[in-house]
Amino acid sequence: MTVRIAVAGAGAFGNKHLDGLAAIDDAEVVAIADPVAANAQKVAEARGIPHVATELDAVLARDDVDAVILATPTPVHASQAIACLEAGKHVEVEIPLCDNLADGRAVVAAQEASGLVAMCGHTRRFNPSHEWVRRRIESGEYTIQHMDVQTFFFRRTNTNALGEPRSWTDHLLWHHAAHTVDLFQYQTGSPVVAAQAMQGPVHPELGIAMDMSIQLRTEAGQLCTLALSFNNEGPFGTFFRYIGDTGTYVARYDDLVDGKEQPIDVSDVDVSMNGIELQDREFVAAITEGREPNASVAKVLPCYEVLDRIERHLQAQP
Repeated sequence: MTVRIAVAGAGAFGNKHLDGLAAIDDAEVVAIADPVAANAQKVAEARGIPHVATELDAVLARDDVDAVILATPTPVHASQAIACLEAGKHVEVEIPLCDNLADGRAVVAAQEASGLVAMCGHTRRFNPSHEWVRRRIESGEYTIQHMDVQTFFFRRTNTNALGEPRSWTDHLLWHHAAHTVDLFQYQTGSPVVAAQAMQGPVHPELGIAMDMSIQLRTEAGQLCTLALSFNNEGPFGTFFRYIGDTGTYVARYDDLVDGKEQPIDVSDVDVSMNGIELQDREFVAAITEGREPNASVAKVLPCYEVLDRIERHLQAQP
């Protein structure tokens, strides 16, 4: 079975998904949508994609589209995911699923009503580095005691991962913290029962806090310490330090080292070292096999419940 896919969003992450899909035999990209026609056309011509649209509705009306990957602005993730499901299309929406809990719950309800595959791009569940650690956990060889995580960017203007202007504002809590909160609960297998946070000054133009500190504790007692900043001048990205009972590991995207910076070979963990490709493989496989995917919208919703608690905690601060 070939899954015919439309990608919405011809920006940085839309192209990352297109790279991943190109390696998947059961996937065929049949359409690209972007509000800027020139961007969509450029990508279509470079990749041999037959159909171009500037509106998501035009893609959803096509009979030759089985599924949609949404690499679109965060504020429309939830509404567009619901639109895809209501149009009878499977959907994979980039992280974050939503920027408020009510919208996230609405997407889960739409998925349940449709019976279709709905998945969110929580890529850390698929990075070979984190999967290697997870296999040690599942085998009983390793127990996490503390995750120390740094999410650092230098983004004092409203730009995307390519340094290009964007029309919406990114968010440390609802986007970048979502990666860590979800991974922490996923790897420990225990729900977060205590969460607190502090944030720095709100940027006068962007209207968001540029620095944030979050502390979490699971029901089983594991801790997570997460520092986030848009003010960091240096290497950017998210770096995870797993401190456990039988070792320390540091994951940097798809790469893994031990606590003494000795590389760990994770090349045999899966068929690729590209976390986004592996994420897309799971989406396609869930459709062809008729099952719930890892990182389904229902499985990641607990992350957004924690983010909602943290947001309310921050709002209550003087």
